[in-house]
Amino acid sequence: MTRLLLIAGSLLLSLTLPLQAGGFSQRLESNGISFTISSPNKADGNTVTIQSRGLKNGDVPITQEVEELVTKAEIDDLDGDGSPELFIYTTSPGSGSHGKAYAWSTNGKKVLTDIFITPPGKKELSGYMGHDEFAVVEGSFVRRFPVYKTGDSNSSPTGGWRQFQYKLKPGEAGWILRIKRVVSF
Repeated sequence: MTRLLLIAGSLLLSLTLPLQAGGFSQRLESNGISFTISSPNKADGNTVTIQSRGLKNGDVPITQEVEELVTKAEIDDLDGDGSPELFIYTTSPGSGSHGKAYAWSTNGKKVLTDIFITPPGKKELSGYMGHDEFAVVEGSFVRRFPVYKTGDSNSSPTGGWRQFQYKLKPGEAGWILRIKRVVSF
């Protein structure tokens, strides 16, 4: 689905329209920087392309291979420095719907660079069978999924939910999203 905004007089209308041929396209804007994210969402050889507008060192498109289908994109300023971060979420086709997140920093509104997302450990992934959800919530990046107990079917998890709350931190050679808190409910 894609959203179309129409301005009619002083009225802003938002329409949701289906994408053609299963592709993905979304435009996001924050703090004078905008991104157009697009993907053909092909089953094999899929890519996502990010076209930025407003970066000081130029707006060079980035195209990256992704194994999954692009399902959502968000923009936010997690560290409050005035330079937004971009998040793109993907989901594998099939009943497991395994998810993955990709993130980029605008580095002082100059250039777009990858953000490393720290993966959970083996113990933290116990009971994992997909159905990931990602979101930016109150200044944090969040990943959560249903927890499956032994014998649960893929459609009926009984172990509650596990949620990872990440904080954006400067790393040695770039930005890192580190797990700050793990909650089960």
